[in-house]
Amino acid sequence: MFQGFHSHRRSQSTSAIDLSRLRLVRLLAFLASLSIVGHVAAQAYVPVNEKPPALAREFRGAWLACIYNLDWPSAKGLSAVSQQTELRAILDKLVALKMNALIFQVRPHGDALYASALEPWSPWLTGIMGRSPGYDPLAFCIREAHARGIEVHAWFNPFRALPNKTLTASADHITRAAPQLTKLYGTVTWCDPALAETRGRALRAILDVVRRYDVDGVHLDDYFYPYPTGHLEFADGKSPAQRRACIDGFVSNLYTAVKQQKPWVRVGISPFGIWRPGVPAGTEASLDAYEQLACDARKWLKNGWVDYLAPQLYWRISPQKQSFPALLTWWRQQGTRPVWPGIATERISSSEDPGRPASEIIRQIELTRKIGNNSNGHLHWSVKSLVRNRGGIATLLARTYTQPCAIPAMPWLSTQAPAAPGVSATLRGSNTVIHWIADGSAAKIAVQARVGSTWRTVKIVPASADGLTLTRAEAIAVSALDRFGNASPPKTLGLK
Repeated sequence: MFQGFHSHRRSQSTSAIDLSRLRLVRLLAFLASLSIVGHVAAQAYVPVNEKPPALAREFRGAWLACIYNLDWPSAKGLSAVSQQTELRAILDKLVALKMNALIFQVRPHGDALYASALEPWSPWLTGIMGRSPGYDPLAFCIREAHARGIEVHAWFNPFRALPNKTLTASADHITRAAPQLTKLYGTVTWCDPALAETRGRALRAILDVVRRYDVDGVHLDDYFYPYPTGHLEFADGKSPAQRRACIDGFVSNLYTAVKQQKPWVRVGISPFGIWRPGVPAGTEASLDAYEQLACDARKWLKNGWVDYLAPQLYWRISPQKQSFPALLTWWRQQGTRPVWPGIATERISSSEDPGRPASEIIRQIELTRKIGNNSNGHLHWSVKSLVRNRGGIATLLARTYTQPCAIPAMPWLSTQAPAAPGVSATLRGSNTVIHWIADGSAAKIAVQARVGSTWRTVKIVPASADGLTLTRAEAIAVSALDRFGNASPPKTLGLK
């Protein structure tokens, strides 16, 4: 059986032993750091009565699409080493830009970019559906991303079966193993969402990942029913209201089931950016997502069936018929959960929008920080435009993302702050060397530093890291963050 799957199972059975060993090693390192001994003169930091500013918070995500090799891997059939090298480079770029989340497509169409007993390997890895790439991409992504302080939200397409007629399916793919659950619609094959068995299969696939992998979120996009194609009808005999009832039930059940397994895993959905034509007033759209896609995202937001909504607001600021600020204002008035819009960074100087400058994206990000009483956040479509610095966008973002940010908390799920970490720090030459010990409730450590009179967040790293070295600071503050995003009181140390 697949080696990565065995490794994951073994890691679960030995996790308690490994955790005890890790805590012992970190304790020894922490105690050693208290001693000012060595060939380099060191000065200890001491507790000070100084309060740093609250941690800045913003969800800064990017979609990584695997279908058609849009973002990753760059081509089918690359070696495991080449795929891993490409993915590391993407994650390194996110770190350099001070971003904090990757929306990683793991189920494009009834397939899997992870070791699954339920569905075949995705053809976008090797070129052949069902063929193993020789490693587990999702496990690899989680390990590498978490080491860099980046969250991984597993992105699922629940009902698309095949994106075109020419793609060859493996014998265990749903189109061959259970063809009675699918329908051909133009050039695509769709799993019929009105069938309870179809919804059950999609839910099992998602929960399988939540159970076996340390994902930070579950993410769905706008493909519930297929987008209209000419005069074709999706021949299921269901009315729009009946279809919406099926999708509403699926979304509600998904949210409940994820929270029962791991309550800290965020559930996010990215619907079409316009709920219905004419809403808000003056808005025009050729698609009615409510009627044609059975997508009542406003209800999901109002009912608290998501932890965040990411409507695809891919239009510019200025057009009145699809106005980015008007649409964002409306969405953020529809519920109390976060609305973090999808922004079309990919459309900079594109055939879809030839004159769009990178500055348009920066202006949209600034608007997300001003509009509505909502937590800050946005998602870039897609990560390739950031890696390639399309139109200079990565250069501009370096001035917009001025410091690392913690992801907004989820107070509707938990408000209990983790314990403050134990912290020591020494000045060694021109470096500030920090060590900490955090208890089991901590997932990340946020480090703030004061140079002169200015406090800045300098790093947000896994709590399992044993410390950090910074350029000399007059004072530092270290806080623990749990999986819900709650922050401990900071431990603040300064030089005498």
